[in-house]
Amino acid sequence: MNARGQIDETARGLVVTDSEPRARWSRRRVLRSAGLATLGTAAGAITLNAIAPALWPQTAPVDLNDSYWVAALPAAGPALQASIDVDVAIIGGGLTGLATAYYLRTMDPSRRVALLEARACGNGASARNGAMLLASTADRWMIASEQPELDRRIYDLTVDNIGRLRALAARFGQDIELETRGAAQTLNDASQVGDARALARRLTEHGIPLEFWTADEVAARLGTRHYAGALFDPACGQLHPGKLVALFKAAAKAVGVEIYENTPVHAVAEDHVVTLTAGAGLKVRAPAVVLGTNAYSSRLGYLQNDYASIVEYVGITAPQPADLLAGIGGPTGIPFNDSRLEVYYLGPTRDGRLRIGGGPIGYVFNNGATPQPPPAASVAALARELGRIYPALGAIAFERTWAGAVDYSRDASPAVGRFGRHRNLYYAIGYSGHGLNLTSVFGRVLADLVLGRDDHWQWLPFLNRHPPYFPNEPFRWLATRGLAGFDRAFPDE
Repeated sequence: MNARGQIDETARGLVVTDSEPRARWSRRRVLRSAGLATLGTAAGAITLNAIAPALWPQTAPVDLNDSYWVAALPAAGPALQASIDVDVAIIGGGLTGLATAYYLRTMDPSRRVALLEARACGNGASARNGAMLLASTADRWMIASEQPELDRRIYDLTVDNIGRLRALAARFGQDIELETRGAAQTLNDASQVGDARALARRLTEHGIPLEFWTADEVAARLGTRHYAGALFDPACGQLHPGKLVALFKAAAKAVGVEIYENTPVHAVAEDHVVTLTAGAGLKVRAPAVVLGTNAYSSRLGYLQNDYASIVEYVGITAPQPADLLAGIGGPTGIPFNDSRLEVYYLGPTRDGRLRIGGGPIGYVFNNGATPQPPPAASVAALARELGRIYPALGAIAFERTWAGAVDYSRDASPAVGRFGRHRNLYYAIGYSGHGLNLTSVFGRVLADLVLGRDDHWQWLPFLNRHPPYFPNEPFRWLATRGLAGFDRAFPDE
């Protein structure tokens, strides 16, 4: 802790401070450092950074979702068949795009809204993630900052959104397997226990409920003695990502959104009325365009320096026998992640499966195609970690493994707003692992911005910001891979 009683850096929450020898590097700090660590001041490097986008245009196709969650996605609808003029065009059929479309039509049914998806809705990170439904934002969750009132307001906003998701599911009669039994961040090192206790007290004093668990309490609640303790947020939980996508797609269609799938957007021509070239050369013209493309945004030439597209890997087992689950604490419904840089996150499913994701990150040069299937070494690392946490499982065999790209900002803080030469392009970026909840929060923000209701969100610190600068290739690749290796060199630090 520093002199203000704060934890300075976090890997999804808690770490030791910079003042301690060989202090832990958080993922947030790695990404922030990666932005400039290899750029230097040499004129040649600066020149190469400037011309890199022209040297290495991003041309990779949108890879196909092969996750466990994809079975719950609805079948793709028809592609765009003719050029159209609409009031709002949304690029991307993930949760950001679908939520924005739904809220736009709900707020103003007179607007013609068209959504264009390159593959099928939910093909990207929206239905490839680890299913944790977290409160706040990645830069503020389980952190005591210098802005406690703002932290509490953001926390309350995201907790309220979990309730909105539950209400939306009830309205449309869909079971999204939403469970709010809380979520934990486990402590890998006993040296973190003192800071964790103090953090729990401090945040609770500020109105954010946070519990500290001892190692015995972790064993009782999570069924493992692998950790020195944990921090527990009772407002969080988990859900089925594929079913959440299906819910927002159904909701958007119900309010009159036009959804065109297998309709990739190839080009964006900015003007007072933006012209999109999509599908087989068709034109979509709209005075407002929303980029719901997240980790794929740079492939359209936008937001390239706002985020890094980090590849994470996930595995899920077959349903486990009830007696085996009982032996490891049972399917309590509490997901959790650890406190390392290359964080592991895991949890049970309603039907008794165990999922685990994270670990050593992947990074594909120039935001290339996500490796499918995941590399054997990455799958083996997931299995080893799951076996260490729950030795009773014995040899781990995953029923399904997959990879997905996550849009991480250097400061782990998201961004939402409008930009472009005519201020008629809208974006949301940098969810940094909290997207399962934030996407629909920002869907409401984007809808309000398109409708000119900026005043509703002037208090939000993420409004109309751009995250700290990420350099272009090859510096991005060198920095991200090099700095991530620090944690592997000192895995127990």
